[in-house]
Amino acid sequence: MRLAPCGSAGGPLRSVYVPDRRRANRRVSHDRWLVSYADFITLLFAFFAMMYAVSSVDARKLESAAAGLRAAFAESSRRQEAAVDLSAGSQSGSTDVASPEDIEAALRRSLGTELASTGLSLRIGRRGVILSIPEAGSFSTGDDELSPLALSLVDEIALAMAAFPNAVRVEGHADNVPISTVRFRSNWDLSAARASRVVEELIRGGIEPSRLAATGYAEFQPRVPNSDELARAANRRVDLVILNQAEDVPEPPMERE
Repeated sequence: MRLAPCGSAGGPLRSVYVPDRRRANRRVSHDRWLVSYADFITLLFAFFAMMYAVSSVDARKLESAAAGLRAAFAESSRRQEAAVDLSAGSQSGSTDVASPEDIEAALRRSLGTELASTGLSLRIGRRGVILSIPEAGSFSTGDDELSPLALSLVDEIALAMAAFPNAVRVEGHADNVPISTVRFRSNWDLSAARASRVVEELIRGGIEPSRLAATGYAEFQPRVPNSDELARAANRRVDLVILNQAEDVPEPPMERE
């Protein structure tokens, strides 16, 4: 309502009601609740869509992940048991050096999967426990660089060997086929280089350098006669000799004058 002056000139003023057309034309909206309702419905839909996505997990992927976790925990437990067994064996004996039988049993437990799938071999010899890494899958022909699979394998070996203090000789071997390349003039060079490369990786894996020694035998210490290609492949290897008590020095002590 507006008040407008009314009256003749000089006369008294009177208030007269004049309708406000702008306000009269406005309509009160009763549908504003729809905006809030629409927002609520949108959020509710997003919530249930998220819940459905979370509940729709691929059962096969979930089972695969669970199996991987179980295998990892089992492997860790197996290695801890092997380390405990070796520690107990060392403490019960008269020396600090673990016996070949204890080492061989512990390595079979720690490296069971690798022994079954990579061609790695394990045996007890006159000097101690011999762990052989074959050339196949570990080195390219005429090269001393470890393959990704062999790097992982040597890391596993280093982890297993950390449980006992015995000295280790790393020995490279070749077959009787002569070699002459830009890098390696003979099988002597190649076998020694491969042994040194494995030593480097063992040190990176945590083995004390003072426990290690590297040497190359070329083709002169074959495991079997080089009669055919299969036999030559068996002779191309790197042996890790975990020395027993009688041989527990990686190299003879230096003679002093």
